[in-house]
Amino acid sequence: MKLELKQAFDNLLKPVLVLFASSLAFVATVATADQDYEYTKHSYLSGQHTEVAYEGWRVDDSGVLKFTFGYFNHNWEEELDIPVGENNRFTTGDPDRGQPTHFLPRRNRFTFDVVAPEGFGADDELVWEVTSPNGVTRAAYATLREDYKIENITIMSETGALGAGSSDAIIRANIPPVSELIGDNIRTVSVGQALTFQTRVSDDGVPEPFDPMRRVRRLGGAASAFATEEMIRQRMMMMPPPKPTVAKNNGLYLSWNVYRAPESVTAAQNVVHFDPPQVKPWEDTRPTANSPWSWLWIPPELPEDGIHEVSVTFDEPGTYLLWGRADDGGLYQDQYLTVNVTR
Repeated sequence: MKLELKQAFDNLLKPVLVLFASSLAFVATVATADQDYEYTKHSYLSGQHTEVAYEGWRVDDSGVLKFTFGYFNHNWEEELDIPVGENNRFTTGDPDRGQPTHFLPRRNRFTFDVVAPEGFGADDELVWEVTSPNGVTRAAYATLREDYKIENITIMSETGALGAGSSDAIIRANIPPVSELIGDNIRTVSVGQALTFQTRVSDDGVPEPFDPMRRVRRLGGAASAFATEEMIRQRMMMMPPPKPTVAKNNGLYLSWNVYRAPESVTAAQNVVHFDPPQVKPWEDTRPTANSPWSWLWIPPELPEDGIHEVSVTFDEPGTYLLWGRADDGGLYQDQYLTVNVTR
């Protein structure tokens, strides 16, 4: 039976790994052609820069025109802190338009919105420019080009919640989760003292929550019926990420993270601690990652009353802005909490 199970897994994963290897070969070929983009051939834990991305524009339900931005921090572990100013600014008008100053690892899509300046026209640009600690400068250019117009279905597709070119009436009718921070949105706490706060989250149940075991048993044949989650996880840990393109496991979750840290803090990932550990809202594709983009990630069990409780402690004083994203796999809603940390 063990031999049959192993053979079933091998048959399931072999074509995926072939596709993955082909994709890596293509990336390596492109990188060799242009030595300025050496980082495309390798993965790095730290020391790299962040790209900034213009995701697109849309008109919200109240008729307000908004631009949406995201970023790609090339590091797998290092979280960059870049205060608003010469190294993190919008180059026309107000340099501070609500952009993050704390950059989580890897690709972070649809991170924040900017209301279009009054009188913004078809020939105008709104530019977000960021210079990383290693000196590399990148800019994202927001325009009203028609091919940058985004809708809910665009967001669900770009984040990998949908299969390539697939949708139906149910998924197209999906609405974002409803998220509400309970209590004041400005709190005060001392260094080392736990701050506990609650967020109420509800959703329409669309898209359907993901079950990796069901997928394995559906694709793995009869022998896979005897597989346990631990057996599958151990085997997957010995392999590279099996998806060469972004694919997201759907299911409602809430994740709180640092959005802005004091300018005196240069490594906020080491001074802010969440309990319980939060789901990663960034595209960590490694098999054991606590991220919806991990192949074996399972949506967390939700509290019956919809109230999520989180505790956070700080090792350094200053003013922090925390960002909470409620995400159903396809769409999201954000909340923010300002915390003044004293000695």
